Amino acid sequence: MTNELAPAAIADLLALMARLRDRETGCPWDIEQTFETIAPYTIEEAYEVADAVERGDMAAFKDELGDLLFQVVFQARISQEAGGFDFADVVRAIHDKMVRRHPHVFDTQPKEVDSSAQKQTWENLKAKERGNARVLDGIPLNLPALTRAEKLQKRAARVGFDWGAARPILAKVAEEASELVEAMDQGSAPEKLADELGDLLFVVTNLARHLGVDPETALRGTNAKFERRFSQIEDALAQSGRTPADASLDEMEALWIDAKSRERA
Repeated sequence: MTNELAPAAIADLLALMARLRDRETGCPWDIEQTFETIAPYTIEEAYEVADAVERGDMAAFKDELGDLLFQVVFQARISQEAGGFDFADVVRAIHDKMVRRHPHVFDTQPKEVDSSAQKQTWENLKAKERGNARVLDGIPLNLPALTRAEKLQKRAARVGFDWGAARPILAKVAEEASELVEAMDQGSAPEKLADELGDLLFVVTNLARHLGVDPETALRGTNAKFERRFSQIEDALAQSGRTPADASLDEMEALWIDAKSRERA
């Protein structure tokens, strides 16, 4: 679709949303929805966009972007019906924000900057927009925990509360792991174990940040690797008419090592 056709396509989508929410002729499910009930779907659609990107499935990518856009249209429609902002307000807001945060492009005297300088400018402008807010204010509570931990650490690092490099953090990882082992040996309550495990995950996230690795991406990669190798265990057992439930742990571990070796080869 060309840019010339985009306004008409968006108008069609907005009209469709209005029809779905029509109290007389619309869809009962769509009519019942609120900001709160739709929000989980919005989060889910964002993850499905990321999944399509990782799989390199451009057809699915297009569809998932559409699903995510529909979530924006849905929330804007609910607001409009309540006398609040509408879809056009959402578009204007993001347009104005992008202009404001790219002064090197849109100022009367634009200048050349590299991506690192632009990133710093972006963060400085965000901090200025927050005004006198506390350093850690504004980081969404419903982000995935690893992502939120990384954002908290980045925000604190901007005011100097940070490790200087990745290697010293390894000692902290070992320290937190030993504290978890101690809590386990003492038969600590689940709440204590969760606290110690949380500390360990937090410092591992910090290590990932200093290594330049996104912890969510790293864990997704490991999840995919585990799924792939476990499937190979299932396939190997299926050749003898068995399932993992029929095999011993030692046997599955041997098959796991074999799958791992074949992948590396």
